[in-house]
Amino acid sequence: MEFNPEKHPHRRYNSLTGEWILVSPHRTMRPWHGHKESSSERPRLTYDPECYLCPNNKRANGMVNPPYNSVFVFVNDYSALLPELPTVGQSADNLFINQPVQGECRVICFSPRHDLTLPEMDVKDIEKVINVWSEQLSELGSKYRWVQIFENKGAIMGCSNPHPHGQIWASNFLPKIPEQEDLMQREYLKNYSQPLLLEYVRREIGSKIRIIELNEHWIAVVPYWAVWPFEVLLIPLAHRQRLTDLTDAERSSLAGILKKLLIRYDNLFETSFPYSMGWHGAPTDDRDYSHWQLHAHFYPPLLRSATVKKFMVGYEMLAEPQRDLTPELAAKRLVELSPVHYKERQKPGK
Repeated sequence: MEFNPEKHPHRRYNSLTGEWILVSPHRTMRPWHGHKESSSERPRLTYDPECYLCPNNKRANGMVNPPYNSVFVFVNDYSALLPELPTVGQSADNLFINQPVQGECRVICFSPRHDLTLPEMDVKDIEKVINVWSEQLSELGSKYRWVQIFENKGAIMGCSNPHPHGQIWASNFLPKIPEQEDLMQREYLKNYSQPLLLEYVRREIGSKIRIIELNEHWIAVVPYWAVWPFEVLLIPLAHRQRLTDLTDAERSSLAGILKKLLIRYDNLFETSFPYSMGWHGAPTDDRDYSHWQLHAHFYPPLLRSATVKKFMVGYEMLAEPQRDLTPELAAKRLVELSPVHYKERQKPGK
């Protein structure tokens, strides 16, 4: 019997984190065309008087939002990190170890519209969000070593408010996952004299089998080492370490590819597709980070329908991540979807 990675169980190495994932494609021996459930979501109002993120509304801490008409940023009312702490050093215990940390947490409302998610926004308005991401990175990065920009979309991802928004957590320490990526990218540049993700982009463009979207400045792929069923990695084609390094043309191009990618997500199960996404760029201290390449991760949990998701339990929690649907098949399914949002196609006369 000849080994076939499309049919036989195997492990794949994540060159960006140094971790392994078990792939079991024999559990889905043929392309899956399972039941597609229509979304049961209720249409949302453009403005919700009960929403603490809508313009002019009172938030949980009693503060009132301004009558904003574009992207709106404010300090998280329940911040996980605080900018000021009592002066204290790291614990000296060799087993019960802790260290004080400092940081700031902010919320970014993408639009005053309560009902508009990123794939339904105009490209120009998405570009405004990107500009604010960059501005926040520049400001917080002048004070903190790591600035994590992210979005949790959908109640299934723990999002407590449906108003389209993201968050920023800035910290004076480098968290575990960025630290892993820093190490792996640094080692790759040292060993091969080129940034890891730029070589990865070149190889993906050459193979074409996992590409979802590709334009003049960006590529969106289901990564070779994907853990989540329809995971996507978004990477600029040029060497860019941070969002603040992007040119105006690259920001416009990013807004366009974001909209196209997220429309494909929504169209997969004809629902407002949930995910956690976040940007990883070089840390913001003054060290040499020439090995870093900017990128965004998209981790959506849905597996078979709008209501069936993948759970990271059992073997995944105790051994290592595992998936059935190969990244290549996931990419194929996403590419075959209509580029027109399903809500637009459902309108009378379309």
